[in-house]
Formats: sequence, structure tokens, C-alpha cells
Amino acid sequence: MKKIVCVLLAVMLSMMIFTACGNTTMTMGTGGTGGTYYGYGGILGNQIKTSSGITVNVVSTDGSKANILGIDAGNYQLATVQSDVIGHAINGAVSFSTEGPVDSFRVIGALYEEPVQIVTMNPEIKSVADLVGKKVSIGASGSGVYFNAIDVLAAAGLTENDIIPQYQSFNDSTDALKDGKIDAAFIVAGPPTPAVSELFATNKAYLIPVDGEIGEKLMTEYAHYTEFVIPAGTYDGLEEDIHTVTVKATLIVSASASEDDVYNITKAIFDNVDAITAAHAKGAELSLENATTGMVAPFHKGAAKYFAEKGITVESK
Repeated sequence: MKKIVCVLLAVMLSMMIFTACGNTTMTMGTGGTGGTYYGYGGILGNQIKTSSGITVNVVSTDGSKANILGIDAGNYQLATVQSDVIGHAINGAVSFSTEGPVDSFRVIGALYEEPVQIVTMNPEIKSVADLVGKKVSIGASGSGVYFNAIDVLAAAGLTENDIIPQYQSFNDSTDALKDGKIDAAFIVAGPPTPAVSELFATNKAYLIPVDGEIGEKLMTEYAHYTEFVIPAGTYDGLEEDIHTVTVKATLIVSASASEDDVYNITKAIFDNVDAITAAHAKGAELSLENATTGMVAPFHKGAAKYFAEKGITVESK
């Protein structure tokens, strides 16, 4: 009997040690392989594994809306999404007008800025107004990029019908630009964006500003847009600063994830900003202030616990 008890205790102890070391596995939805979400998601996943023992499998997806729906369906537990699409999901509006409100996710924190980049290889296209009658990629149908493009066109007094819309991923957009199949493409991602960097490195390309009256109208009508400047030199051949608007890339998690796991994930990221920055330039934008401001959805209790330790109170659920 004593031997049986000892064996049972040993098994229980080993299970406790295994659990303490972190045996959770999560899948993270990101974006296309040519965008920032995918590459940066891989860096975050590695840091989370290193610091917390939680394994993160990073997968390429169609972006923000697909990621939220993926969490809702139980296919993903983590995801990178645009802050404006979070608002759509919570309110059951715009990109979620068909599905209705989705409340199966929580916020971990904002990661970095995602400016609207309009890319062209045609030097005659200098403004949003010049897109009239042109073949323009406006992102996958229903994606965050798509709705950003519609917002920008509307601010310029245009609609989807004023252009010849194409619904493509970042890589497909830049390939189509190089092949002369489209005239311009909307790409909403943190610069330098891999697909855009490759285009500028091998071709003469240009960025179209979203500024002046268009920028002011967007920021007045929608709280999730703020001003952003893409500095000259961000891409090969980009000779001047480009003024545009931006939303925030945000890390979300399934509402059903455990408080301990989410606390450890949050800690793994925000306690290791230097290591993440060394691996990816967007890490430099990680900060407690940026992570906790401008969010329209509640934070996960695990993330709220971490930020409370840093003296920051956030709404959690």
C-alpha cells in the first residue's frame, strides 16, 4: 500500500511540475505571409515560448475579421487584429453587420501602429482622387484592409464603384503591381511591411498620402484613426515623409483562456521588449501606455492582472 501511495504521489508531483513548466499550446491567427502580422507573430510566439513555456503555433490567415471568427469558432486562441475591426466585432457593425456582435475574445494589449499605405508604380497617381477608374486592390473582401479602403475612398467623396476593385492579399497585390495588372493597392500594416519593402527594393514605387481634408475627415468621423507619418527612407527610394492615418495592431485572446496563461503571455511580451525589438523593429513600439489606451473591448483578466502590477488599471471581463 505504501508503495502504491508513493507511486501515486510521484505521478501527481510529475504532473504538477509538467503543468508548472507550461504545457499549454495555442494557435495564433495572423495575416498573409507578406504582411507584418505573420512575421511579428512568429517573433512573439518564440518569446512567449521562451519566457512562459506556452507553445504558440503561428498560422497565416486572411487577417483581422477571419482571426476574430477563428477565435469564436475555437480554431485559434490568440490573434493579431486591427483595433477598428475589434470595434466592428463588439458592436456587430460594419464588417460584422451580418454576423452580429462577437464577444468570445478579450484584449491582451495594443502592439504597434498600422498606417494605411497606398502603393503604386504609376508616378501619375499622386492622390486618392487619382484612383478613379483605376484597378485598385482593396484587400480581401471583408478584411480590415477592405473597410479601411472604403473609409478612405468615402472621405475623398468616392465609393467602391468609382474604381475597378480587386480583392487581393499583400503579396498578390505587389505581384499584380509588378505585372501591371493593377494600378494601386491598399496595404494596412506596420512599416516596413515585407511585401512593400520587396516591391520598393526591386522597382520604382510610390506611396500616396492620406492627408489634408481626407485625413481630417477620417479622424473626425472615426475615433480609431489617428495621424501617422511614414518617414523618408522607410523603403528604398522613398525620398519624402508620407502623411497618412493609422489604426493599432492589437493582440487578442480567447475569453476562455486561463487567467494564469494570459498573465504569463502578457508578462512574456512586455517584460521582454528589448529582446523582441532585437528580433523585429516593431518591438520598439511596445509600451505599457500604447498597450492599454484606445481599446474598445475589455481586457482579459490575466492581462489586467499584469498591467495592475505596473500601476495601470484597465477594464476587464
